[in-house]
Amino acid sequence: MKTRRIGAVEVSAIGLGGMPMSIEGRPDESRSLDAIHAALDAGVTLIDTADAYHAHADEAGHNESLIARALASHERGSEVLVATKGGHVRPGDGSWALDGSPEHLKAACELSLKRLGVEAIGLYQFHRPDPRVPFEESVGALRDLLDEGKIQQAGISNANPEQIRSANEILGGRLASVQNQFSPAFRSSEPELELCAELGIAFLPWSPFGGIKHAGELGSTYAPFARTAEAHGVSPQQVCLAWMLAKSPSVVPIPGSSRPETIRDSVAAADLVLDAAELAELDAA
Repeated sequence: MKTRRIGAVEVSAIGLGGMPMSIEGRPDESRSLDAIHAALDAGVTLIDTADAYHAHADEAGHNESLIARALASHERGSEVLVATKGGHVRPGDGSWALDGSPEHLKAACELSLKRLGVEAIGLYQFHRPDPRVPFEESVGALRDLLDEGKIQQAGISNANPEQIRSANEILGGRLASVQNQFSPAFRSSEPELELCAELGIAFLPWSPFGGIKHAGELGSTYAPFARTAEAHGVSPQQVCLAWMLAKSPSVVPIPGSSRPETIRDSVAAADLVLDAAELAELDAA
C-alpha cells in the first residue's frame, strides 16, 4: 500500500469511511467487521468515524465502538490511525443537528476516548461549523484538547478557505487535516483542496463517489470515468480515487464501505496510474 501523510503520521493512501456501517440501512455487524478486517488485510491504516454515526438516539458512538472491536480483534489493529469527529448530534429521528460549543466538543471527546479505548485520539475533527457558535470558539476547544494531550492531532470538516486559515492560526500551525465533500459530481471544494496542498494540510474527500453505487447508476458526469475504467479494466470507483490522488500528495480519500469486496476494490486505486490525457479529460468532465 502506498502511503501519504496526515500531519506527523504516515497512513495508507486510501482510507476507510465507517459511516455506512452504523447509520440507517446499516448491515449486520458481522459484515461490517469483515469489511474492516478486509481493509486492514489490504493495508489500510486510516479509518474515519464520528460519534454521530449511529441510527438510534440511545446508541451515540455506535461506529466508534464497532471500529474499536474490529481493531482489537485484528493483529494489525494497533497500526491504524482512527480519525473521529465531534460536533454533530443525532436525536434518532434520522435528522442531523449541530452543537459546536466548546463544552460539548470536550465532553464528546471524553466519550470518544472511552469508546475507542485509547488514552489519546489520533485525529480529532470538528465535524461541521455551528452557526450559533463562533467558529473560533469551537476550534479553540480542539486547541485545548491538543494542549491537554487528549488528542494527538486536530482537523476540521466541511470548512471553507477562510475557516481553514483561521483554524490553522488558532491551532498555532497545527491543523493536520480538512475533510470536505469532493467527488466528480461535487467539485466545489476544489479551492479548499488547493489551499490544503499549499499549506501542507491533508485533504480528506468524503463521499468521493458522490453516492454512486454501481456502474448502472453512472450519469453524464461520470461517463469519462466509466470509459477510462473500461480502458484499464477496473471499476469507475477506482478511477475516481486515482483521479483524486493525482490532484495532490495531500489528498487521502476515505470512501465509505460496509462490504469487504468494495473496500478491496477501492484500495487497488492506489496503484492505478492515469496519464496526463486521461486526467485532463476527467478534470473537464
